Amino acid sequence: MRNDERQQIEALLARHGFRFSKSKGQNFLVDRDVPRAIAEASGADAGSGVLEIGPGVGALSQELCRRAGKVVAIELDTALPPILAETMAGFDNFELISADALKLDLAALARERFAGLTPIVCANLPYNITTPMLTKLVEARCFTRLTVLVQREVAQRICAAPGTAAYGAFSVFMQYHTEPELCFEVPPERFLPRPKVTSAVLRARVRETPPVAVADEAFFFRVVCAAFALRRKTLVNSLMTAFGALGKEKLTRLAVGCGLDANVRGERLGLAEFARLTEALSRSAAGVSRD
Repeated sequence: MRNDERQQIEALLARHGFRFSKSKGQNFLVDRDVPRAIAEASGADAGSGVLEIGPGVGALSQELCRRAGKVVAIELDTALPPILAETMAGFDNFELISADALKLDLAALARERFAGLTPIVCANLPYNITTPMLTKLVEARCFTRLTVLVQREVAQRICAAPGTAAYGAFSVFMQYHTEPELCFEVPPERFLPRPKVTSAVLRARVRETPPVAVADEAFFFRVVCAAFALRRKTLVNSLMTAFGALGKEKLTRLAVGCGLDANVRGERLGLAEFARLTEALSRSAAGVSRD
């Protein structure tokens, strides 16, 4: 990173009287090599319509516009459009939407803005909305790839394997819907202001079909969330928080019937085990509701 890159961005922000907002989780990239590498990792090309969340001053936006058919950026901070009007002036395939991305219908936006293009996501996500934003992007069910810069711990959690400390309900959610991989890390000094944590680029290819078959996805994730409700307790004790009506004995029998140890913890289960457990619980819960 050259000092002049940081100084140029600082001068740009000062000229527009911009002040960083902690509540908006703003950390702008100040090293051109990083947004270039992120854009390359995204696989954006002339056939891609790229959705960017939180473009900042446009460092990543510029790299994406050089590759993609169209880039649509959503920015909540009303102080940034004048800056982006300056930095993105040379790109006619860039569109800025001033809005809260968490409140938009992203599927409708993709249909309207990316006709004839393959919708993907590439963004330096604001740290304070990473989990809900990724959830919303996945549930939009219209993007083929998500390439995002997030806190390293979040990327590790998403990619974590069963039985590891980082593995949790969100790991299961992302691995059910996508194939995630951690591409590379980005140190704090590459940002303005410098965050207190290391960041990482996560790339997740959205699955056309989940790796396990479940009859009711909502019930599947209810089971998953229950399994992690009491991390230090056994799976059966944890499941009692949501399926207590079945009783501990029956839950134990169900777990053992699915090929699980009676004292296993929820964090040991992979997607296949969760799918089997969901099917068993669904049948038993239906029987209780009929009774």
